[in-house]
Amino acid sequence: MQFLVNLCCCCCCLGFLAGFVAGAPASDLVKDLPGQPDVSFKQYAGYVTIDQRSGKALFYYFVEAEEDPTSKPLSLWLNGGPGCSSLGGGAFTELGPFYPDSKSDGLVRNSKAWNKASNVLFVDSPIGVGWSYSNTSSDYQTYNDEKTSRDLVKFLHGWFIKFPEYRHREFYITGESYAGHYVPQLAVRLLNHNKLAKKSHQFNLKGLAIGNPALNSAIDDEATYDYYWSHGLISDKTYQGIVHNCNWHDYDYSGLNHNVSVECVKYISQTNTEVGQNVDPYDVLLDACLPEAVHQEFRLRKMKSQRSIGVDICITRERTRYFRRPEVQRALHANTTGLPYEWSNCEGPLFYDNGNLNIDMVTVLENLLVQGLRIFIYSGDADSVVPFLGTRTIIDSIVNRLRLKTLVPYSAWYSQSQVAGWTQVTGNLTFATVKGAGHMVPYAQPMRALVMFQAFVNNKNLPRQ
Repeated sequence: MQFLVNLCCCCCCLGFLAGFVAGAPASDLVKDLPGQPDVSFKQYAGYVTIDQRSGKALFYYFVEAEEDPTSKPLSLWLNGGPGCSSLGGGAFTELGPFYPDSKSDGLVRNSKAWNKASNVLFVDSPIGVGWSYSNTSSDYQTYNDEKTSRDLVKFLHGWFIKFPEYRHREFYITGESYAGHYVPQLAVRLLNHNKLAKKSHQFNLKGLAIGNPALNSAIDDEATYDYYWSHGLISDKTYQGIVHNCNWHDYDYSGLNHNVSVECVKYISQTNTEVGQNVDPYDVLLDACLPEAVHQEFRLRKMKSQRSIGVDICITRERTRYFRRPEVQRALHANTTGLPYEWSNCEGPLFYDNGNLNIDMVTVLENLLVQGLRIFIYSGDADSVVPFLGTRTIIDSIVNRLRLKTLVPYSAWYSQSQVAGWTQVTGNLTFATVKGAGHMVPYAQPMRALVMFQAFVNNKNLPRQ
């Protein structure tokens, strides 16, 4: 069960300031990241203080749209965990404009970056993630979903003070994994704020898009073992043992009382044995990054600036080395207080209350749909941690309870004349699978992810043939 742990309105007091600043802050402009290819769009990075008294600040990275940024929407990206960096995950591994190169001394251009379709904002949330921090040590203890969403609203108000020109843009909240909690809960707070705020201080929230979302842990856990068995990773005997002895709906994720039988634990252990080592549960199709694989990466590269054929399976190591370089941190206006720990993607000093995994996000999504938000849920079909099997079960239950009208029946969608996955549209809810992608869809299938994101922000259906 360890991999599940790693998954991945006080705002009004800030809102009145939004009209006082005339444009993007020059002090946050990122002029040139070490080893960065030339680009035409602007990048900004820095901090937004969300609590002056405790010295609490969230780190952000923002990239303008590649072309015509003044006409493009604004999209916020949140990685999950809880406790993983949106800078390290979303921005520099998945959908941002650059990847670290094999030696971590430069960057490679991502030709399928999402800033082709939108201005994109990444924030490390909550505090203790990446370079986000507090000067009050007790703030790091037992963080939870409520604190996270509250802090994010404060962050957005503060960010719009820095960038008032984006205040009334069409706004989308996106993310993956445990962002299945972050994204809907933030949306609820923003809509509640809008009910009380003047129109000039409202958020122009149009929709949500979440990849491989953690929405209901019991359903996702059961689906994990269905996925293992249906994809040949475990034996029939072990699968039947799981089915007959594990009741996931009784599981307590707080760690106080797991409510798992001895027999269930035995079969879970057998599952781990049969799946074996060097299989990434987040993408069962990918090879593992072994020491020898690093050398293999060098051999596969035709030139220093190119990525190897397929997915760079060692990008985690390359990314960590890059962000730990002092000159990179200076260029990003990061770590300005000299944090007493090194940058890491998911292993910061934050203690998150895992009991929040017990929260069922399905009813929250239903309420947002009823309020008219467009919601796009997508699943990489090689992910066993939050498998499409469980997510599809959740989607079907929402469709049935809300009696959503079928607009596009379950069918294949296409990218570059190839089947890219399967999709259905019911009312204002879209579901799609992405063929050949794992938990981090834009990482494994960047072109398909971009096609999907472009369709989402342009309010179009996925291409069919």
